[in-house]
Amino acid sequence: MKLLRYSVFLIVITANAVNGQTNLDWAKKVGARQSPQKTTVWYVNDNGAANDGNTINTTAIQKTIDQCSAKGGGIVTFKPGKYLTGSIFLKKNVCLNIDQGVELLGSQDIKDYPEIDTRVAGIEMKWPAALINIAGQTNVAITGKGLVNAQGKPFWDIYRKMRAEYDPKGLRWIVDYDAKRPRTLLISNSQDVTIKNITLQQAGFWTVQLLYSGYVTVDGITIRNNVDGHGPSTDGIDIDSSSWILVQNCDIDCNDDDFCLKAGRDWDGLRVNRPTEYVVIRKCISRAGAGLLTCGSETSGGIRHVLATDLTGNGTSNGLNIKSAITRGGTVEDIHFTNITMNGVGTAFQITMNWNPTYSYSKLPDGYNEATLPDHWKKILHKVEPAEKGIPHFKDVYISNIKVTGAKKAVNAIGLKESTMQNFHFDGVNIESGTAGDVQFAQAWEWKNSQIVTQDNTKLNLTDAGAAQ
Repeated sequence: MKLLRYSVFLIVITANAVNGQTNLDWAKKVGARQSPQKTTVWYVNDNGAANDGNTINTTAIQKTIDQCSAKGGGIVTFKPGKYLTGSIFLKKNVCLNIDQGVELLGSQDIKDYPEIDTRVAGIEMKWPAALINIAGQTNVAITGKGLVNAQGKPFWDIYRKMRAEYDPKGLRWIVDYDAKRPRTLLISNSQDVTIKNITLQQAGFWTVQLLYSGYVTVDGITIRNNVDGHGPSTDGIDIDSSSWILVQNCDIDCNDDDFCLKAGRDWDGLRVNRPTEYVVIRKCISRAGAGLLTCGSETSGGIRHVLATDLTGNGTSNGLNIKSAITRGGTVEDIHFTNITMNGVGTAFQITMNWNPTYSYSKLPDGYNEATLPDHWKKILHKVEPAEKGIPHFKDVYISNIKVTGAKKAVNAIGLKESTMQNFHFDGVNIESGTAGDVQFAQAWEWKNSQIVTQDNTKLNLTDAGAAQ
């Protein structure tokens, strides 16, 4: 048996640190304040829905939802079987029950997803509706132990083909927006929404997006997007310019960010200027994916007052992942990341203000007439002026009771000379990793009762790290 040599780096950096944490009383107030109470049952089959997995049932399902809501609400449900559908829109006081033995199949024809006004990846634009939509509603729920199979593989293939065409032209920054792949579940401009226990798989794009919404509970859902391949950009749960959100008891296996907080991109995100705030994520598991908890890269409206606790990352690319770009702006602050276990992750703490430049920064290649471009191209090309508005800020991050084993790297934290990462507090952080990593442009970082154990005998490489003297 090969014995590995480890270097132990005991961290006792305390210079200029700010002691204490902010008040977390707000965390008791997150989540849906009410849910549909009427128990009248409405079967979609009574309106002609077929459970054969081949008949398109969009009209029958929508008619049942509309009837139920018009009568004051109740439970819309399905007899066992497979139901093929395009976009459906839930209404006030309706609980959509997808019970065990029921599989909702997403249409693989983009024509079955009508375009709506929405925001995707930080830009407001026309985009196909999701498979399941809760838009402009209150007091809505989705429950049951059934399966929502978005059947997104054809949309992955279209995107990959477009990437092969766009990337050589210098258009990496716009291809995700032009691809227009349908999301699986969208909650938009809504309040008091509960999503519980369902399983979702094979998202064409993002799986669950909470947009411009408040008082939402997502409890006990399972996401499996790495079924029949690895779908690009198939985020798990995206909380986007929304507030008072509770996510708990969820299990995500996807091909991008697992639990992700967003708040708008660049000029358009700064124009909207709506934060994501008062968010609790607890007792959840991430498997494959880019981040156990990701803040960004869409940070323009600000991300603040976040509690992520009792989480496990198994093989996730990053643990805590805070990312932005120099055109995003916004402040990420008051983030609490505690009671976390990571096994076999890539980088335990990944922090950057210059994320993925080929995607983050837009430049129109020669040969294009700017006057005739689509509106979403113009929004992304719109310069942030003055340029200082585009500089993001990260501060007041509290990290405690963390155990990391088998990581490739402990820390990769790179701020900016004009925007140092300020007031990061580590307490009870124990990391075993292949290498230690880097901290650059940081001020007032405090480490207590913590250690990094490395296979290559390295210590953290500290550059322009004012707190690390």
